[in-house]
Amino acid sequence: MGAEPRAAARRGPDIARADVTSVHITHWYAPDRAAALALLDDVAAQWTAAAWPDGLLSFHGYLSTEGDTVLGYVQATHPTAHHDLTRTLHGPAAAGAVSYRLHTSVVLDPSGTPPGAVVVATFDVDGAERQERIVESVAKAVTEAPPAQRDGMISAHFHAGTDGSRVLNYAEWTSDGAHLAFLEGAARAATLRATGATPGVRPIGFRRFHLHHGITPDRSDT
Repeated sequence: MGAEPRAAARRGPDIARADVTSVHITHWYAPDRAAALALLDDVAAQWTAAAWPDGLLSFHGYLSTEGDTVLGYVQATHPTAHHDLTRTLHGPAAAGAVSYRLHTSVVLDPSGTPPGAVVVATFDVDGAERQERIVESVAKAVTEAPPAQRDGMISAHFHAGTDGSRVLNYAEWTSDGAHLAFLEGAARAATLRATGATPGVRPIGFRRFHLHHGITPDRSDT
């Protein structure tokens, strides 16, 4: 039996929750901030109004700080749950997603500090072996960096594309400013070296996002 969705009060998804086996990520592009906000609100409204099938756990919608990119992050207990819902929607909300599984999480601040920004970096990779290598290399560069060089980084969650072609790092930061400072520092240079030293890995780029919508199922009657 499915469940009625509800707006989520939490600050964002619990990335490492134990029942998640499948993550689905969609990017939409817009000409300006107003158009991106309208798209984001429409997608969130359709997800809120839809009847969720069993297996869907959460939808979170983000807007990039540039105002031109909308990101949807969906957690599920099985890989078809995302399509089971989106096939009932229309327009941009019906778009397909890239499917991932959570590979490795590096938690630097376990205190529960609310993230003020999320940075999503994506890599194009040549197969599962390259996925393993780039995640290991970048995670090591992050964990071995002196704390002062990654000040404000709360966590980094590495996702592996289920088809072996992508790696995505969902990193939580205390603020935009903390991430901007990181970009100028030695730890950032170390992660770039780790990426460049791994053949079969091509960085696609990154965007910094702010959370605008969170939706979870209400299963109180199921």
